[in-house]
Amino acid sequence: MLETTQIKQRLPFIDLIRGMTIIEMISYHFLWDLVYLYNADIPWYKSHGAYIWQQSICWTFILLAGFSWHLGKKHMKRGLWAFGGGVVVSLVTAIVLSNDRVRFGVLTLIGSCILIWILLDKVLKKIPAGVGVSVSFVLFLILRSWTKQDPIQLSDNLLNVTWLKSVLAYIGFLQTGFSSTDYFPLLPWIFLFATGYFLYSFLQEKGLINRLFGKGKVPGINFLGKHSLIIYMIHQPICYVVAFLVSEIF
Repeated sequence: MLETTQIKQRLPFIDLIRGMTIIEMISYHFLWDLVYLYNADIPWYKSHGAYIWQQSICWTFILLAGFSWHLGKKHMKRGLWAFGGGVVVSLVTAIVLSNDRVRFGVLTLIGSCILIWILLDKVLKKIPAGVGVSVSFVLFLILRSWTKQDPIQLSDNLLNVTWLKSVLAYIGFLQTGFSSTDYFPLLPWIFLFATGYFLYSFLQEKGLINRLFGKGKVPGINFLGKHSLIIYMIHQPICYVVAFLVSEIF
């Protein structure tokens, strides 16, 4: 049954989840700065547990981005802002942290997915939501395992063309010499975005959107969730400075 009550354009619990994830992200990046820029001795940070923590942050952001597609109308503006933010991050890190630059990071991915969905939305609406959630998530898991364990290395004279190698890396086909400290190509991550997209439709069909996400306000945290993009853009320089001060003091 379709949900008969009007769905709020802002769902407080979604902002709360996003705000809590922003706090986790800031904490993770602060520790990254301490460990990799200022040589702090934090063995746990290089453990499998820290990797799971990092992945949970990224998964949450991408799922919420797909889920939130349905909550706004200015998709072109949102997509361009996110993609543009990703370009800025890439340029700044290339200048300031040439050995630890970000290429095709999470903002580039989210912006790309939003823009791609402008073309796909009408077609994807015809797919049953339950099928969409299941198929998207299974494809994500399969492709994630494949790209992680055995990234494709293509060899051809054309791959000497720099822009072509970048396009392949953007899609998800790794090439020799490519590196990025925050790498989220379209494959497999576009299918995690799709999972969030279909999850919203599935819960809406069950009449659960407002019931699950209509309440949940925590002052400060919801604010972070509402302004996640700008906070993402400004948090890293602040983390650099604070990490520097901490390293100098301790």
